[in-house]
Amino acid sequence: MRIAALCGMGFGTSMMLKLAVEDVLAAEGIKGEVLSWDVGSFRSQQVDVVVASSDMRRQLEGAEVPVALIDSVVNKDEIREKVLAAIREHQAEGG
Repeated sequence: MRIAALCGMGFGTSMMLKLAVEDVLAAEGIKGEVLSWDVGSFRSQQVDVVVASSDMRRQLEGAEVPVALIDSVVNKDEIREKVLAAIREHQAEGG
């Protein structure tokens, strides 16, 4: 499973999300690769799930994969809940 952690520039917020998502995967025993990118780069990449802050909502409309929009990048419970929901959605779609 490939998960893209996105932000506007591909550095700050995406790195925080990347680390948080890696923690979720490890805690749940889910094998996956988490990549930190800027929002413009991810559309040309093959990913299964996208994780981004809620302020990226408009840029991610029409994404062809499940998207987890995070309101607070420091809220580990929110990140866990939304990432796992997006992973379940991906799996339900045959991923």
